[in-house]
Amino acid sequence: MKKKLVIYISFFVLLTAGFLYLVYAGTDNWKPKLPVLSKVKPFEFTTQDGAHFTQRDMQGKVCVVEYFFTTCKGICPELNNNMRTIYNDFKDRQDFMIVSHTCDPERDSASVLKHYADSLGVDTRKWVFLTGRKDSLYSSARYSYLLDDPKNSVDRIEDQFIHTQFFALVDRNGQVRGQIYDGLKKSELKLLKEHIDKVLKETSGVSGFSNSIFTNNPQ
Repeated sequence: MKKKLVIYISFFVLLTAGFLYLVYAGTDNWKPKLPVLSKVKPFEFTTQDGAHFTQRDMQGKVCVVEYFFTTCKGICPELNNNMRTIYNDFKDRQDFMIVSHTCDPERDSASVLKHYADSLGVDTRKWVFLTGRKDSLYSSARYSYLLDDPKNSVDRIEDQFIHTQFFALVDRNGQVRGQIYDGLKKSELKLLKEHIDKVLKETSGVSGFSNSIFTNNPQ
């Protein structure tokens, strides 16, 4: 009786192991995942070329998101020099994109952003620059990407100005992942690149987009 019980248990263990192997073999499902911090809410902005850009344009891509403004003489030049290293490392990946938003849309029109992008010499299919309504831009910074200091006033949009040194990482499903990265710290830039590579290696899950945030209408 005991011998039969051992055989049954052994068979069950082997059967379970075989099932788990079939489920996880060739995938990253067994690896620890980077935490999900938030989800990208619907938006509609304008690119440096005057084209509409919504959350659907990020569908199926791993994106790094930032906020800056073209007339900034402080942290922005250093931030975008650091962002360029990320661009150079991942620009050949079809499923990668950098999304830069202006925090000064009154000055940074599409044509101004186009001139700025041309000065960087980057492929704007891989590194896109966005402008739009200030309240919408700032809402995305705060509630989608978590890039604004929560202590900042949100009473009057006219009195607000976001000036942040942080980057966000968004996966193919529109989820902000990992952590919020300080774009001025080499250690966090290195970590961000490691996390980009990790998220790029995840299975895409594109087939599930029909029920994802990317099917929502911009609001």
